Order: sequence, then C-alpha cells, then structure tokens
Amino acid sequence: MTSEHSGRVVVVTGAAGGIGGRYVASLTAAGALVVAADVAPLAERGTELAEKATAAGPGRAVFVTADITSDDDWAATVDTARREFGRIDALVNNAAIYQGLGGKRHLTALANDEWDRVLTVNVRGTWQAIKAVTPLMRESGGGRIVNISSTVARMGAPGFAHYVASKAAVDGLTRAAARELGPDAITVNAVAPGLVSDEASRTLNTDDYIAMAARGRALGREMAPDDLVGAVLWLAGPSSGFVTGQTVVVDGGGVFT
Repeated sequence: MTSEHSGRVVVVTGAAGGIGGRYVASLTAAGALVVAADVAPLAERGTELAEKATAAGPGRAVFVTADITSDDDWAATVDTARREFGRIDALVNNAAIYQGLGGKRHLTALANDEWDRVLTVNVRGTWQAIKAVTPLMRESGGGRIVNISSTVARMGAPGFAHYVASKAAVDGLTRAAARELGPDAITVNAVAPGLVSDEASRTLNTDDYIAMAARGRALGREMAPDDLVGAVLWLAGPSSGFVTGQTVVVDGGGVFT
C-alpha cells in the first residue's frame, strides 16, 4: 500500500539524536525523501543514520551539517532540498538544547548566558527554521510545519526554568505562525512530548523520577521515542491539512488539555 508520505520531501532538524533519528527512519520507511540536519559534531552519526535509512528504503535521506541558529546554514539546507528533491513539503522542527542543559537547578542559579543560549536555540532557531523553509514551501503550493514543544510548558517542571520558558514560547510561535502562514496553505502545529525514557532524559533525571512520571500517566508506562512518531508523521502529512495552530500532547495521559 502506498503511504501518504511517499515522495514527500521533509526536513528534519536535530536528526542525529535518538528521537530525531526515529523521525528520519520512520519517514524514509514511509517513502519520504528526507533532508536530515544536525550540528557538525554529530555529522558522522547523522551521515551513518541517513545512509542506514536510505538502505532500508523505500525513501531516501541525505544528511546536512547545520546549526539552526545560522541563516547561512539554513540557506545551504534549503538549497540541498531544492537540488536533491526539488521542493520542501514538510519541516519537523526537532532540534533543541535539552540534554545539554547540564542538570536541574533553581531559576535563581541560572546565569544570563545560560538563559540566552537555551532561548536562542530553542525559540529563535525554531523561528529561523520556519522563516527559511517558507519560500520554497510557497513555491511548492503549501506545506506542513511541525514544531516540538514539551509538556513542561504546561506543568512548569522545576529545575529547568529556561527550558520551560523556551517550550512555552514555541507554543506561542506555533499559533502566530499558523495565523500568518495559513494564506500560503502552510499549516503549523506542535507536538508536546511527555518525559521520554531515552538517553537525554536519563542524563537529566533519576530512574526513580522517570518511574514516577510513568506511574502518573493514564497508560501507566514509560514513554519511548517511537510513541511520538505517529503524531509527528500525521501532522507532517497530507491528512492533517485542516489542522493548524494546535499543540498535540503525546504523553500517555499525564497531562490533559
């Protein structure tokens, strides 16, 4: 059976991480053509991931080195999409500082430069990504933008004030962009994951904390990266065409909206 993603061109940022890697693999498995972007230190890992996803098929992935806060890098990424595939149909705005937060600290212990770094990457970088892909999406007749938020924006999780603030800003940016890009047939939505039991979360949280989060969910289990794939692929695909400005919470029923 032909997937609705077959032949669609999707840019995925933060593609070399565990969750980003699952998006790339799932999209190529659905037949998509993926531009997988991540920072230079992860280039080897990202290239291997793209090659593996391409070998598995039926879609294809190419890796590009890109810092989402660099307009030059974004221009190169969009040029790669145009050169390799001719257009951009969707953007999965996954890149963010999370594992690199360095542990939980009270908001009064955060330094100004730490705050600025997280907001620059997580919010400004998300906006720069939207800004960069919009012209080629317009040329293609529209598109889908999927930002990655977090349930912490609703819960106010302690110890990560800068991260919480950045994800709340992503929700607001999602709604503003949806209003402005609607006339271009571009939808903009967000997915808000709960605490995912991956390497990044285990770096920042104890096993007891992760287990407590699992017990607090209606579905009562830990969350895996694959739990996010369905919502992200739906919002990045044609069948979500009349959904925009929404944040879809995917956390097993820990937070109800």
